[in-house]
Amino acid sequence: MYLIAGLGNPGREYEKTRHNVGFTALDYLAYDAGITVSKIKFKGIYGDGMIAGEKCILLKPQTYMNLSGESVREAAEYFKIEPNKIIIIYDDVDIEPGKVRIRPKGSAGGHNGMKSIIYQLQSDEFPRVRFGVGKAEHGMVNHVLGKFSEEDGVKVSDAIRNLPKIVEAIIKNGVNDAMNKFNGK
Repeated sequence: MYLIAGLGNPGREYEKTRHNVGFTALDYLAYDAGITVSKIKFKGIYGDGMIAGEKCILLKPQTYMNLSGESVREAAEYFKIEPNKIIIIYDDVDIEPGKVRIRPKGSAGGHNGMKSIIYQLQSDEFPRVRFGVGKAEHGMVNHVLGKFSEEDGVKVSDAIRNLPKIVEAIIKNGVNDAMNKFNGK
């Protein structure tokens, strides 16, 4: 069983912002897999179904970004899912819009949602899929809580369309396979 969490902030004012790329990507994955994400538990909204022959829990923490780890930990504990079977999807300001970077583990890299998850799980040994949102030009908070330009929005949407294939590659053949196929694309 896998836990796949997309990071973001709840509320209409945060929809379509750079920081909510994880929510947007998870919604696309859910749609592609025919999974309804509407159950309320674990300080989040979740749904479950099959992806690549494995049962998957799709989770959107509703704790706001900086406390995402509370929701991820609660779901992981409830379903008894080890960190190496938890896939986190989120935005990265150090990657240009439309590019994807997959890693099997690592630091938070300054991302507060990831800091929270690493702290709550007491591990950084879980796969992550990062979608580039570009560098901040006028302050980090305004950047990540801002919306994409039309051009960047198209690039990010195109990248998100690969998420079902990325998740399938991770589940079927491991993170290294997904990295070889999709990193930088």
